[in-house]
Amino acid sequence: MARIGFIGLGRMGAHMARNLLKAGHEVVVFDIVQAAVDSVVASGAKAAFSSAAAAQDADVVITMLPAGEQVRDAWLGQGGLAKASRADALLMDCSTIDVATAREVAAAAGRPFLDAPVSGGVMGAEAGTLTFMVGGDAEAVDRAKPILSAMGKTIVHCGDAGAGQVAKLCNNMMLAATMAVTSEAFVMAERLGLPAQALYDVCSKSTAMSWALNNSCPVPGPVPTSAANRDFAPGFTAALMRKDLGLAQQAAKDAGVDAKVGALALALFDRFVESGGGGKDFSGIITMIREGK
Repeated sequence: MARIGFIGLGRMGAHMARNLLKAGHEVVVFDIVQAAVDSVVASGAKAAFSSAAAAQDADVVITMLPAGEQVRDAWLGQGGLAKASRADALLMDCSTIDVATAREVAAAAGRPFLDAPVSGGVMGAEAGTLTFMVGGDAEAVDRAKPILSAMGKTIVHCGDAGAGQVAKLCNNMMLAATMAVTSEAFVMAERLGLPAQALYDVCSKSTAMSWALNNSCPVPGPVPTSAANRDFAPGFTAALMRKDLGLAQQAAKDAGVDAKVGALALALFDRFVESGGGGKDFSGIITMIREGK
């Protein structure tokens, strides 16, 4: 079993750290929110007084932070993780951030560093069924697999440093656009007198099937576990989706790609978040579409 320093105990990170504990690892945690630390310590983790202290003597150091700025600062700036961690420690960041920062941090770390963003939302983090999209050295990825397997079901080595972030941003751009058009279809069916269940029964088994429809249907009823049955209490918030769509547009621009549909999805989620929907599940965008805003 490994000694793991885990920094960032938000809605995803706390569950991920707990699953590492369940797998028998020793986990030392840090977060700027003391209540988040206390909650995971209650599950068996040890608390550190700083991020650097969490990294000291760790076999593996993991960060799960909100944005690229925090990731850069944690590893290369005041957080001091790159300097504090052992020379032979496995380093990885599971945040969803911009590709350029992921590559910058990996290049400056001075040793193999993995970007390993996740898909699966809070429910996946809690259940230990996340998908990890990993960028970095193949040998380091092999070393990471037993650790990642404690937190998820699927581990895909996507390529060199930053490739994990590229995969995550492409995935979420497709997901957002699919959810938006799925929501439009359900509103259209509703206005034309087609029951939601009938539309779901057809589309979930025909050429329109998608993860957005089959797992996160934006109307209550057809998929009992979807957020639509909980007044859109989030698994993955609209605010986070907007953030990821913005990162995807920046990545597309950097690559010389005119991602028009992705840009339209970003515009839709911008409007939804600015109208007060940021804390709702991303599938809640159907409420804005229904209202014609």
